[in-house]
Amino acid sequence: MSESTYDLIVIGAGPVGENVADRAVQNGLSVVIVESELVGGECSYWACMPSKALLRSAAALRAARNLDGAKQAVTGELDVAGVLRRRTTMTHDWDDSSQVEWLDGAGIDLVRGHAVLHGVKQVAVSASDGTVTKLTARHAVAVCTGSAALLPDTPGLVDIDPWTSRKATSAQDIPASLAIVGGGVVAVEMATAYAGFGTKVTLVVRGTVLSTMEPFAGELVRASLEDLGVTVRTGVEVTEAHRTDKNAVLSLSDGGRVVAEQVLVATGRTPRTTDLGLETVGLAPGEWLEVDDTMRITGTDWLYAVGDVNHRALLTHQGKYQARAAGDVIAARAQGSTVHDEPWGAHVATADHNAVPQVTFTDPEVASVGFTEASAKKAGRRIRVLDYDLSWVAGASTSSDDYRGHARAIVDEDRQVLIGATFVGPDVAELLHSATIAIVGEVPIARLWHAVPSYPTVSEVWLRWLETYGRPQG
Repeated sequence: MSESTYDLIVIGAGPVGENVADRAVQNGLSVVIVESELVGGECSYWACMPSKALLRSAAALRAARNLDGAKQAVTGELDVAGVLRRRTTMTHDWDDSSQVEWLDGAGIDLVRGHAVLHGVKQVAVSASDGTVTKLTARHAVAVCTGSAALLPDTPGLVDIDPWTSRKATSAQDIPASLAIVGGGVVAVEMATAYAGFGTKVTLVVRGTVLSTMEPFAGELVRASLEDLGVTVRTGVEVTEAHRTDKNAVLSLSDGGRVVAEQVLVATGRTPRTTDLGLETVGLAPGEWLEVDDTMRITGTDWLYAVGDVNHRALLTHQGKYQARAAGDVIAARAQGSTVHDEPWGAHVATADHNAVPQVTFTDPEVASVGFTEASAKKAGRRIRVLDYDLSWVAGASTSSDDYRGHARAIVDEDRQVLIGATFVGPDVAELLHSATIAIVGEVPIARLWHAVPSYPTVSEVWLRWLETYGRPQG
């Protein structure tokens, strides 16, 4: 058994763990990062990057076919093998050599293996060859192990060996038919991708499509999926599953059934905390880890949980945002420096509460940040809702011959500032950051009148929102 001591031990070398480690090293701490799979984590190899690679080619083809002059030049069908090649290039064929080189260049040590806490600031790492490395932290341990796909305990579901998001994004062969259980982001993105490949897709949704977003978002995405040939069944649950020689069979709560070559379960996430030794430091294994705004686990002064594992905002960019704050505050506390833990301070993740941006890369895209109408009312905010049909904006007509989209702004009437925005339409992801800045900066509506959108762009929706609201006086 080898033994080493560092200022900070980071468990998990995904983008969150990498950022915690990098910020701490930049602040002068010695850091080791532990990884049991691939350096770069879920986002690089099984989530954000490969999923977008799977979606992009068909989206570009549909966009070209929706524009006179361009559609005449489209003479072939989607090359699915080419899409898969591009996906595999994006994941470096599931080889993390370049990510390891980055760690080396950043001055971060790497230990490969499974990490288990075995006391305060003590971590044991078991490698695949059976060797064990004992690590001791002078100041802190950061748990950045992320989340895994949740499989519901539906009778027979595990026995049919369903796909999770990992298999869907890394598949080498495309099924002729696919049943997707779930109606959230992963479900609708993979429905869009596989429908683009020519797969016969059925979406089975317990509630409604994209139920946590503005209702019009789910409605527009559902309509688009159906235009792509997807069968969308809402308000039903899978009650039992079994497999025949060729297909999986899902029995539904309405008495119907779905037969498909493969099944993808996309019904939520579960924390990767079951086998970390949390019980040795008084925490329950298998649970989400509760933290304060500096990412320090409640009831400890040395243990941090950053990214998905704390269940604040299960998004890569929010995890990286938390990681920068955590790495900086761990260093500040280690060095006895001032900790800025006031709201919007340098060492906190204030945006996690009411300013989280998210893009769903369906066709049309859904881009949202902050409150929805429903969540704002639930929070007791006095609001005004501003709606606008994006197809009425001049920039929309220049970008597509059949532009369909909608935008909604949520204004806090007591402060006359924007607190939420949702855009649905082609390429609206690039509209989102302006709304995020307006919300985080609490830019008054009166000042936004002076932020002039260029013409003709889809960003002109900002002017239309302001005209609907009216210029504040005073």
